[in-house]
Amino acid sequence: MTGPLLDGAQMLERLNADGLLPQDAIAAFCVGSVARRWANAGSDYDICIITPGPLGQTGLATLAVPLDPAVVPVSVGFAAGRRWEVKYWTDGQVDQMLSKVAEERFDSGEVMSALTDMEEAFLERILTCVPISGEEWIRRRREHVRASAYREFVLTRTLGDADGAVEDAIGQLSSGDPHSAVISAHKAFACTVNAILESAECYGSGTPKWRSRRMRDAVPPALPYEQYWAMETMADLDPAAPEKWIMQVVSWCKEMAMEIEV
Repeated sequence: MTGPLLDGAQMLERLNADGLLPQDAIAAFCVGSVARRWANAGSDYDICIITPGPLGQTGLATLAVPLDPAVVPVSVGFAAGRRWEVKYWTDGQVDQMLSKVAEERFDSGEVMSALTDMEEAFLERILTCVPISGEEWIRRRREHVRASAYREFVLTRTLGDADGAVEDAIGQLSSGDPHSAVISAHKAFACTVNAILESAECYGSGTPKWRSRRMRDAVPPALPYEQYWAMETMADLDPAAPEKWIMQVVSWCKEMAMEIEV
């Protein structure tokens, strides 16, 4: 059985007790559902630790990233009734991720695939993390993310995905495949909701399971929650005649896209 969630000081104590926090660590912070207070009984503690250089410890699992160093070491264990996943990033890797979303790169038209999903999630989570140590580093990096073109890169990508799904839905419907068009229309809706949230700097489109929680937190004026939930659950869809629902959703997506400012 899981106990109450730990606060930052308690997480720090646990990291030190388990030998997971290097002496030269610059910062440590909790991210994900625990940090955002969305956790349930099965949620992990997802911790990021920033070091000045590559971690000297060997024997850990690693995740590949298009950065230098090209891997992120990961330690997995169990404590305080939950699974812990600790990732070790270098300060230089963070610099490299931020350089990928610099204003000048966006202004030059370099929009597609600026970041991998893992990099995008890391920068987003800096904004919503619970600090464990290194509060000044975290504060400074939050300013860097907000001053970058991160929002513009992410939002442009998501609006492009929404537009592609809209075109898919229209094409499938016109070719006599309404069932496929329903799926594409719902994808267009999901992408448009993500764009609405991202325009309000409420990121996290890579984890669709939390879209409704993001909606509740952000409360975007353009989409009241009741309307969102009815569209998310396809409450007005007539399975025997889905064409009306498809066109309503497609039209709504187009209208919303025109109102969102990148």
